[in-house]
Amino acid sequence: MKGCDATLDLLLPLHARLDAAGRVVHAGPALRRLAGDRALIDRPATCAFRLHRPPDVATAAELFDAAGQPLRLSFAEGVPVQLSGLLALRGEGGILNLALGLSELENLGRYGMTCTDFAPTDMTVDMVYLIEANSAIMDEARQLITRLQAAQAAAEERALTDTLTGLKNRRALDHLLAGRVLDGRSFALTQIDLDLFKEVNDTLGHAAGDHVLQTVARRIQETVREGDHVARIGGDEFVVLFEGISERAEVDGIARRLIARIEDPIVFRGETCRISASLGTTLSQTYASPEPARLLADADAALYRSKGTGRARHSFYDGGPSAVPMFERRRAG
Repeated sequence: MKGCDATLDLLLPLHARLDAAGRVVHAGPALRRLAGDRALIDRPATCAFRLHRPPDVATAAELFDAAGQPLRLSFAEGVPVQLSGLLALRGEGGILNLALGLSELENLGRYGMTCTDFAPTDMTVDMVYLIEANSAIMDEARQLITRLQAAQAAAEERALTDTLTGLKNRRALDHLLAGRVLDGRSFALTQIDLDLFKEVNDTLGHAAGDHVLQTVARRIQETVREGDHVARIGGDEFVVLFEGISERAEVDGIARRLIARIEDPIVFRGETCRISASLGTTLSQTYASPEPARLLADADAALYRSKGTGRARHSFYDGGPSAVPMFERRRAG
């Protein structure tokens, strides 16, 4: 009988051999794997399995009467696994050959089953190959989508970032301003222009100028509050959007700290670079209907007044016509 069971294990890995009383006396390796902790051996087949077709099979005699008919069954205990089967009588017992229902094929990985658990002639093997191929393709597709999303996010980040300083750029500032105007929250907009920066470029070269801009960018970020936004919008011009500020005194206090911090000497290759900064601010709540372009123009007008009254100063926009549009006037330095 052992030799017979070994042959059946090879030909029908997913089978159960029943004795004359309908008890399971041997189970194929695939059936044992699929059953897991469910007890099969020495149990009546009608207790180990629940028959769905034909219905009302409760005894060994009724089970043997169903020999040769297509069976639909599942394990009687634990998570149900849908099976199809065929019972063939053998001597005083029978051989119950089983196969997984189509609905269970996608769960093969959960059951720990592979192609070796099925007879080579079983069409399930082809289905397993297709499922494994589909799974591999889907995994590759998910990885590709993840890489594409990361690349897109990186490209979007680069499009909104000033490459020299790592700050937000003009495009990012435009997005921020448009959003703040729409949501109606109070904010202050401060423009910063470096004094004497042209002299650094003219005397020490553009490498020194770049070093100064990077240092100033870092100092501005270190001085403003967490949650405020700093952008470099061109040349030696920076903008700070102060979130939730509505009082002049609070903005002026930060502006004075910025001026003092930016005035600290900057050393480049043994040479000392001395610059200062002029600032101009406008507050969003002073407008009935603030517009981004107007806010920028008015902050620029206040900045122009600071430069015209001695540099290293901070001024607020107090109404009236804005100064000559930014980038169109000649800076005094």
